[in-house]
Amino acid sequence: MLPFPIEEYRERVQRTKQRMAQEEIEVLIITDPSNMNYLTGYDGWSFYVPQVVVVAQDEDEPLWIGRKMDLNGARSTTWLQPDNLYAYSDHYIHSDKRHPMDFVAHVMKERELDRWTIGLKMDSYYFSPQAYEVLRADLRHATFRDFERLVPWVRAVKSQREIHYMRQAGQICERVMQVGVDSVRPGVRQCDAVANIYHAQISGTPEFGGDYPAIAPMLPTGRHTSTPHLTWTDQPFVRDEATILEIAACRLRYHCPMARTVYLGKPPVKLRNTAEIVVEGVEAALEMMRPGVTCEEVEAAWQRTINRHGLYRNSRLGYSIGLNYPPDWGEHTMSLRPGDRTVLEPDMTFHVIAGIWQDEPGFELSESVRITDGAVEHFTHFPRQLLIHD
Repeated sequence: MLPFPIEEYRERVQRTKQRMAQEEIEVLIITDPSNMNYLTGYDGWSFYVPQVVVVAQDEDEPLWIGRKMDLNGARSTTWLQPDNLYAYSDHYIHSDKRHPMDFVAHVMKERELDRWTIGLKMDSYYFSPQAYEVLRADLRHATFRDFERLVPWVRAVKSQREIHYMRQAGQICERVMQVGVDSVRPGVRQCDAVANIYHAQISGTPEFGGDYPAIAPMLPTGRHTSTPHLTWTDQPFVRDEATILEIAACRLRYHCPMARTVYLGKPPVKLRNTAEIVVEGVEAALEMMRPGVTCEEVEAAWQRTINRHGLYRNSRLGYSIGLNYPPDWGEHTMSLRPGDRTVLEPDMTFHVIAGIWQDEPGFELSESVRITDGAVEHFTHFPRQLLIHD
């Protein structure tokens, strides 16, 4: 069963075509699995080989083109008609003689889409330089344009059903974070704590299950809290150390991340003070998040607050979130940072993530929120403070 009505998928395709027309793009080749899912519903762990969705102004539906063994997956998870599903055989995989993009080009010629202006996302995890060179050689009559983030901008304002799934992800995320915090105890191995986190992420709630998040649980501990993005070891937690938990829950590919910091024992005064300043700064940013305000104005509210206390951070405060696949749950559009003058609109969704990592122990805290006509909606409700296990 599709997670959205077919009418919603068609409306997404139509809005994508409108943006294409504004940019004078007649055909769009999509390689990012989150954008493929958004427009067609396709959901499979097949993005380690080339696969595309093609949106053309002259086609009523998108085309899905992928590996033959994934064809039944496309039949099962998309709303597309069978005539719009194309599959290449395995002799295209990891071959020095041919490339899956040769097959993509063949389909585009067959559908008479090979002489148009074609948009591509050149800066992509899922589109290689070789893939581009093959397409350019095979479709020599086409004009290629790098239009990196067309579909993600279509995705920026969420529908009510998308918001519903993010709320469900938030409910799972609260349970996951509580499991993680409870698992950080002296003598417990970090890997065992993460095993508990994974179980909670996938089992979800009694009413609905979870999915695999786009990013593994991050669990920097002790001296490692001076930096983000570290995962875990098999070493046990010990007293008088901090642990940062940056985790997420995922529901039907819609994400809700959250970060908190736990200390075992009596925290140093400096850490307590840092935590209080970060919480104050996050609250100032959240109060600023409303329609009509720009992304950089939100970050400025955070920066002003922590600057008053002698702290400074030179990385972005947050970013747009929603539907995604590994290796990132961010949408690669809006960032809460200086210079981003994107104006906030109702039903945009963000991960506001604040951290001070210069020293050991570091501190991190985040909230996932929705822009509304009034105060932001929080997808999770979890104590916004330094969490202490005495």
